[in-house]
Amino acid sequence: MEVLSGLLAKLRSFVSFIPFFSLLFILGLLKAAIIGPVAVAIIGSGNSAVVIGLWPAHFIWTYFSVARTKRLGLALKVVVLVSLIVPLGLWPVVAVAGSILGGIGYGVFAPLIATFQAAGQNAIDKCYHCFADGCLSTIKGSCTVVVDFTDFCFHSYFSYMDELSEKMPPDEKPMDVKLMKLPGCLLVGLIGMLVDVPLITVVTLWKSPYMLFRGWKRLFEDLIGREGPFLETVCVPFAGLAILLWPLAVVGAVVGAIIASFFLGLYGGVIVHQEDSLHMGFSYIISVVSLFDEYVNDLLYVREGSCLPRLRYRRNMDRNPEIEKVDNNCCNELESKGQASSTQLISENSRTLKWPIQQYRPMQVWDWLFKSYEVDGWILLRDGLITIKDIEECIVNGNCKKLCIRLQAWSILQCLLTSIKADASGIVIGDNAELTRSNMPRDKVFEWLAGPLFVMKEQLKKLELDESEEACLRKLVMECKNETPKDWNDSGYPSEDSVRRAQLQAIIRRLQGIVASMSRIPTFRRRFRNLVKLLYIEAIHADASVHHIGGILKARLSGQRSSGKGSKKDGYENDDANGNKANENLDVV
Repeated sequence: MEVLSGLLAKLRSFVSFIPFFSLLFILGLLKAAIIGPVAVAIIGSGNSAVVIGLWPAHFIWTYFSVARTKRLGLALKVVVLVSLIVPLGLWPVVAVAGSILGGIGYGVFAPLIATFQAAGQNAIDKCYHCFADGCLSTIKGSCTVVVDFTDFCFHSYFSYMDELSEKMPPDEKPMDVKLMKLPGCLLVGLIGMLVDVPLITVVTLWKSPYMLFRGWKRLFEDLIGREGPFLETVCVPFAGLAILLWPLAVVGAVVGAIIASFFLGLYGGVIVHQEDSLHMGFSYIISVVSLFDEYVNDLLYVREGSCLPRLRYRRNMDRNPEIEKVDNNCCNELESKGQASSTQLISENSRTLKWPIQQYRPMQVWDWLFKSYEVDGWILLRDGLITIKDIEECIVNGNCKKLCIRLQAWSILQCLLTSIKADASGIVIGDNAELTRSNMPRDKVFEWLAGPLFVMKEQLKKLELDESEEACLRKLVMECKNETPKDWNDSGYPSEDSVRRAQLQAIIRRLQGIVASMSRIPTFRRRFRNLVKLLYIEAIHADASVHHIGGILKARLSGQRSSGKGSKKDGYENDDANGNKANENLDVV
């Protein structure tokens, strides 16, 4: 009886959920039908105008930068110059089509998701928010997408080309290919594309029904049983939306796998060049299908491994025939266990979803970093290491190297030194916020940028800097070139150890390189402009000069630090408001 009553209760909640979800879904579609065309027009026309307008400059400057770079050898440079005509010619077509498709997706899903979010939030006038949320915000978001895309095409692109044209260190050799290997590389790459693309496409289409029905099964179980991500009541409206949109996710995965298969096939040419063997290249063509099949099986929690053949395509591979034999025996044992092991794995995964997720999101860390930049900017203004002239030079002439590179490098260095003093296992990036390898975002770009910071923290920890060295280091980061130990001769740095100076300068240069890479992220330019305007408005309101700005801003800075123990969420929600206020005040100035 208890089982029957529990089943009836779950069935009753599911039936009562259907009309509630249907009304929200219809309302979201109506909003998408009204707002969607506006979003498509803004994103499509804006991005297309940027792409078409800058395409001649991109075409000419790309060829010019590749032709004059010293980082590529003569043979590789010729190959790149010949092959660039294809991507550069297709870029406008792909970009315009992608902008239109992206505008359609954003214009439809942004109002739809905002409607469900309004139904789940604890608001006073929930009915009003269900109708209003996602309308104006979608239009503003569309404009933001165009601004960020413009920054990427104008700033980030030319920054990459400038880096390509920079002089190489004396101990670095240019990348090159051997002309004798080139025909074999092209042959294997072409054959790999012809063979692997259809085979990987077949594997993808064969496994897509498993992905579709397993996903539906899991979502329905979580919805009816109120488990997994739908344990909380506010998450229930998203259950129906996730079930309804799951086929689109499957289609997207299939399309992404087919596109990736072209690059997987062409990579066989790289294997031939690295291993200097056509045999290894053909072995890779056969093995990559097995590797892809095994990867898909891991994602779908089906039988581990793959029944497809896998050959050795590298001479120094960790795997050998004995290990392959053991792996095959293990796969046979797992196959005999079958559904039991998969069910246990899914149930364990379901239990972990009930626990609070402590992993940070990339935008959350991004917010903390810019909050740190703002506070450290006030400190540098107070100490005279940044002047109003530097800010005006950045706003008027676009010369932002001191603010864009050195300010951020100094701020991140302060985070590393603070983490060392606090004996933290990770990096302290805000009040009661510590970034570790376990809670950092699982984003490949973020890991590539933030991963070296943990190494630099350990390097600084081993140097054991004292207070006088840290104080002098702040000035050196902002004012010195930091290229050779001789640059610090007249700086008053306490230590005369040239090895110690070289180590610190290497850390600073690496920090500046990481910051330069971060500045190419599309959202960075928009947020950095708001930061510079805020600093400028603070200096103007304080009626400060270059020499006595410190005393005026000291009270403001101490107030900021004393209020830093409050709610971080309030600070993050006010970032956009502060940026808009800075824009308005700057117009007045």
